Amino acid sequence: MRLDRGDEVVVGGDSPIRYQLASVSKQFTAAALLLLAQERRVRLDDPLDRWIAGWPGVTLHHLLAHTSGIGHWDDYPMIDLGVPVGQAELVDAFRAVPPLFRPGADWRYSSPAYVLAAQVVERVADMAYPEFLAHRVFGPAGLTATFAGASGDRADIAAGHDEHGASLPSWDLQVVGMGAGDVWSTTGDMVRWMSRLWAGDVLCEPWRTLMLTERAPTGQADEHSRGYGYGWFVGCFGGEPWFQHSGHNAGYKTFAACLPRSDRRIVVLCNSEAMDPPALFTLLRSLL
Repeated sequence: MRLDRGDEVVVGGDSPIRYQLASVSKQFTAAALLLLAQERRVRLDDPLDRWIAGWPGVTLHHLLAHTSGIGHWDDYPMIDLGVPVGQAELVDAFRAVPPLFRPGADWRYSSPAYVLAAQVVERVADMAYPEFLAHRVFGPAGLTATFAGASGDRADIAAGHDEHGASLPSWDLQVVGMGAGDVWSTTGDMVRWMSRLWAGDVLCEPWRTLMLTERAPTGQADEHSRGYGYGWFVGCFGGEPWFQHSGHNAGYKTFAACLPRSDRRIVVLCNSEAMDPPALFTLLRSLL
């Protein structure tokens, strides 16, 4: 865990240990597509069918804002998150389930939508998604310890555990989790990322503001998550605006938030199923 206020490290410090970010990874997918939009290589109102057929009416905006009507993992019981598959087979599984609603008509959190967004990045950039992130996002932002995809033989990797402390196999991050939960990072890199993102060093305007402000209401009564930008929930904590996201992959639970008014950034990376949301928010209330 790490909490920074301005240039001061309030809690925690630098650690080389890299954790799966799980759904906190989605902000990097959003940043990748917004970079391509900034370069006029795509438009946010471009139809998904331009690159991946089968979702009439769905746009890139719908994917990033979770308003596409595409379901979440529990809507695709035929997909085993731990078993590698090919991209074509995975997309066929997504197509096999009818949309939950007309694009733009509602909000429903969807990791598969972000998997499709990452595939669009690959097609537009003509580059593997992990490579695009490394060269266009992680490198320019100074995230020297961050990478996407399988860990391979990299050093300083936190292994996932269940709630009893036993080792827990990871989900597939090469295809199934690509764009939705495939990034590994450290607390220091994530604090640096949020600082650079808010400062406008990653995305120019209006793309930075589009990412960090509400693009769709979530319908949640909770003030912490009342809206969704692109890759971030937006709302308030203790009356102060923030943008934040949590994540959960097998063996990993994560959280990252930025409170720009007070210049605070907090990152919690855990390689255990034992951490639960109530415990996280008890921690946040004690620190923030």
